[in-house]
Amino acid sequence: MSGQRKCPDCGSSEIVEDSHYAQNQLVCADCGFILTEGLLTTTYTDEEHLQAVTYSRSTGQNEQLSRCVLRGIGRVRDLCKVLHLPSLFEDTAVAYYQQAIKRPFFRLVSLEKKEILVGCCVFVTCRQHNWPLTMGSICLLLYAEKELFAKTYLSFLKELELDVPALSLIDLVKTHLGSFKLFPNSSSVPSKFVEDKEKLVARTIQVVELASETWLVTGRHPIPIVTAAAYLAWQSLCPAGRLTCTLSQFCKLAGTDLPPPAPQRLKELHNILLRMASELSWLRVLKVNKKSVAKHMADILQHRRLLLQTAFRTGDFVGDDSVGDSAAAPLQPGDRDTEGTSLPGEKRKCSSERPPLLPPCLLNPRKKLRATVSCSELSVTGDEPILDSEIEQYLRTPEEKETFSKAQACLRC
Repeated sequence: MSGQRKCPDCGSSEIVEDSHYAQNQLVCADCGFILTEGLLTTTYTDEEHLQAVTYSRSTGQNEQLSRCVLRGIGRVRDLCKVLHLPSLFEDTAVAYYQQAIKRPFFRLVSLEKKEILVGCCVFVTCRQHNWPLTMGSICLLLYAEKELFAKTYLSFLKELELDVPALSLIDLVKTHLGSFKLFPNSSSVPSKFVEDKEKLVARTIQVVELASETWLVTGRHPIPIVTAAAYLAWQSLCPAGRLTCTLSQFCKLAGTDLPPPAPQRLKELHNILLRMASELSWLRVLKVNKKSVAKHMADILQHRRLLLQTAFRTGDFVGDDSVGDSAAAPLQPGDRDTEGTSLPGEKRKCSSERPPLLPPCLLNPRKKLRATVSCSELSVTGDEPILDSEIEQYLRTPEEKETFSKAQACLRC
């Protein structure tokens, strides 16, 4: 044992083990220099290699935590490693988990909710550090139901009194498009489909902002909208050879999954763009449709503010639907809009068929299921028995109430 280590003070190899107040110490026999101080305990392997035992192993501080809490902390760290989060995020998420698991609300919940609690800690940490992460991504990693995750997440915020900022769509677009394989460094994509990353991100952000202004983002998962916006932006940057490419083919080229609602979001974006394109006179001549509207994306986005005001202005005048799928013709010179401003265009018909700019949930509400009532439930004869808890609703006079109370007293006797 003495030949394995030398004294850093005098260079002597005479190192002995000395006990001082029941603490083992390694001391130089020649000069008295203490090599290790405060070694509380060792094992047989540690004594062979002269290694000090860590504080947590010597004092047993992890034994104060239950096995369930230790397992949850391990799950938090594993989830952070899967998402490649910085170590600071991991420590913050573990601290949130230790605070939440001590609350009575989360102490006796099911194992499924405790697993969701792990995702809530990581999700809140990412949101607070402006790290783009969606609730749907966490649910996919944990195989959790979105409704249950949302309820647990709201309870988590309420119990810990946390303030979580909203998700930035711009950061989400940059992160989501960063995983695409459409950029010059990708060798598996044909050259006509390769696009500059900065141009694609900038154009996609403009399309997503347009979707946000037209109620397409409100209350919805952002990934399908970002995917549809990226597809339109990619087509608009080089229409030749790309207009025939479908959304599913685009996702295969980009190396990303096609979210199920993305085709519906693409259809809604097409309707918005066609309504806006109908307000440009040079596009009215070209008879723009949903397959060719991506060619003119730059012009539409350049005049986005004005086109939104004119295309979705509410009033008694409505345009002709001859342009595009749902396009409306603009006003003729001399016609007045609702604010009295003269706008160029075609004369409009007096009608109320033009739909205003409303959220899709209001334009296309879901049909409510009608409750089926059997014929036996509809037939009431008047001889049905009355429950004791409801009989007071049928009593009207004080005499009836007194008679009923006497009858109840007799029955109790």
